[in-house]
Amino acid sequence: MEFTDEDGLRMDLDTTRPHPARMWNYWLGGEENFPVDRQVGDQLSAAFPAIREVARQSRACLGRMVRHLVVEEGVRQFLDVGSGLPTRDNTHEVAQRSAPDCRVVYVDHDPMVLAHAHTLLAGRPEGRTAYVDCDVRNPARVIEAAKETLDFTRPIALILFGIMGNVIDDEEAAAIVRHLVDALPAGSLVAFNDGTGALDRAGREEGIRIAVEQGSSPYAARTPTEVARFLDGLELLEPGVVSTSQWRPEPSPSGPPAPVDATCALARKP
Repeated sequence: MEFTDEDGLRMDLDTTRPHPARMWNYWLGGEENFPVDRQVGDQLSAAFPAIREVARQSRACLGRMVRHLVVEEGVRQFLDVGSGLPTRDNTHEVAQRSAPDCRVVYVDHDPMVLAHAHTLLAGRPEGRTAYVDCDVRNPARVIEAAKETLDFTRPIALILFGIMGNVIDDEEAAAIVRHLVDALPAGSLVAFNDGTGALDRAGREEGIRIAVEQGSSPYAARTPTEVARFLDGLELLEPGVVSTSQWRPEPSPSGPPAPVDATCALARKP
């Protein structure tokens, strides 16, 4: 299928195979997906029913972390790697709602995301937003491109939400995170979130099998302990490495939320 974006850029999109970003968009109630994404998304969620709640809680956690970074930590620069398709409360919207002068660089490597990048660039005039078409497996290029918008002499919040599970090899994934973190100035923070199989390993693995069998990309559902290793050498902020739903949740009359099969943390670079 040929797609033309707002700037007249033409690109071919494979609508015969499911795509992780489009299925995620579907689980979040978005409209930027195709029948194959909804079909396989339903098959996956039948095998792993928690995936929709994982998607919802991950998005909510992103909002809480970004608000904390702006309001409590005074961060005004964000590097969001693996941003995915635009939906409600994107990083720049949450950040600039509290501080309009925030600068945000989104990074992704997907034609569907690129086609909708204009949504990610519609930030406040007091701040600045940019989109970089680059694979996370090329962290040097990510940093090089981000420097066109962000000041690497001042603290930056690195957002790694749901991206490192797409890098299957543990050593490669760890090296990518180290490269990105090493490039950040002292005082920067890393917001990390990835899916696990801590609560339903069999369901998670079956969901991954279905997605891969139907032509989607593989995913490494690491344990919470393995997720925590990505943040070695950094100072964890309270409450540490926890289930995504339980990172500083909003007060609720029903009490704290139940854990979900995703793990997150916010950590500072000394």
